[in-house]
Amino acid sequence: MLNFREFEAGPDPFGRKWQILFKWMQTAISLRHSDTVDVKFILTDAEGESQEKTIAIPHADLILVSQELDRPFDDPWCCRIGAMHLMHLIETGEDMEKSLVTLTPADLRRHAKSLAESERSAIAAR
Repeated sequence: MLNFREFEAGPDPFGRKWQILFKWMQTAISLRHSDTVDVKFILTDAEGESQEKTIAIPHADLILVSQELDRPFDDPWCCRIGAMHLMHLIETGEDMEKSLVTLTPADLRRHAKSLAESERSAIAAR
């Protein structure tokens, strides 16, 4: 899996590539009284345009998916799922006008399963 702390994403529908910097991950109950895990990123394009995106992952869905995959629920896993969803948003242009994007259960499962497959492949390659 990519380094979720600093990576490049794109091109977006307008052909731009974005440099992404992980800013923080927090439980949003303390921020917004929301039962989510929020993962915040700073995006900068080649012209220096910068924006922030927060990917909100519902806590109850995280618990269910981690149990379904028999995978520990930890901070790096949440950050990687947030990074995967951000890459999806950039490549499709979906929800790019929003600064806060909440994952649907289907998106969370798709990203978690993809991440699990890449983790299994990396382990098998060792």
